[in-house]
Amino acid sequence: MSILQHLGVTIPIVQAPMAGVSTPSLAAAVSQAGGLGSIGIGASGVTDARAMIYAVRAQTSRAFNVNVFVHATPQSDAEREACWLEALEPVFRRYDAAPPASLRTIYTSFADNDALLAMLLETAPPVVSFHFGVPSADRIAALKAAGCVLLASATSLAEARRIEAAGIEIVVAQGWEAGGHRGVFDPDASDDRLTMLALTRLLVKRTGIQVIAAGGIMDGAGVRAALSLGAVAAQLGTAFIACPESSADAAYRAALAADGAEHTVMTSAISGRPARCLANLFTAWDRSTRVRPPDYPIAYDAGKALNAAAKAMQEGGFGAQWAGQGAPLHRVMPAAALIAVLWREASHTA
Repeated sequence: MSILQHLGVTIPIVQAPMAGVSTPSLAAAVSQAGGLGSIGIGASGVTDARAMIYAVRAQTSRAFNVNVFVHATPQSDAEREACWLEALEPVFRRYDAAPPASLRTIYTSFADNDALLAMLLETAPPVVSFHFGVPSADRIAALKAAGCVLLASATSLAEARRIEAAGIEIVVAQGWEAGGHRGVFDPDASDDRLTMLALTRLLVKRTGIQVIAAGGIMDGAGVRAALSLGAVAAQLGTAFIACPESSADAAYRAALAADGAEHTVMTSAISGRPARCLANLFTAWDRSTRVRPPDYPIAYDAGKALNAAAKAMQEGGFGAQWAGQGAPLHRVMPAAALIAVLWREASHTA
């Protein structure tokens, strides 16, 4: 029996913790339908993060996942940041705005955030997952002592082995196809860009921990394929963006339904870290610049400011419209209905 089954997850489908898109209502609906719903709190303050956890609990008694970012502490570089703002200045001017005078570190890594750890120990969500790396041994031990099952994403065998050595119970095999931020531990290191299929099978065969497959899975056939590779569950993110419970705005939903969904691209321009996004005005601008963005999430301060300026002029093409390569296969329906359809398809009864 898998660890997820021990938690009461009856359908081996995990909803990806898409920070800024996954809401407590979405996570609760997925969990209530038998899957594992997720919320991402890496971009939230402690007070808001606690409120999100309580909101999920108010809507379901089933297990759910809370995701945090464990990125390296960003290094501020005034010259690099000034060059980035200078490169973006003409784009801001197009929308009658000016770039910020300086850039801030808008998110604190879980590795450095004692208040966030204390809140998680207080609320003890059933599952806690890590993206961009693994926290220190003392943080892992504290979360385990609080009763949390731990997950972490990996993009390579080396990362998965670090996750296993840290005592984390489940690894999420994030293929190159996946939408959102690439979970690489070191964004400056070489990336072999392993697909979901290759990575999942590699981790199943070469590690001793349970594997969740992620990347490009949009329907029951994809879920069935992931399980046939030896994964204990399939993780889907892009498939849930169009659900009414997600917080994707109108521009994001329109972009998902447009031609850009057929041409997702990996970009570092929006946040400072590689992430797969729908082709939009921000990714088009990225192709035209050779300036290196500041560290994540410092660069994201500029990206969010530009998106706000453009949206004020009725332009939605500068949002963080994360999506995987399977985006054209998305369906518009409530999350619980989608879980039911996915599992019928995966079970050959659709």
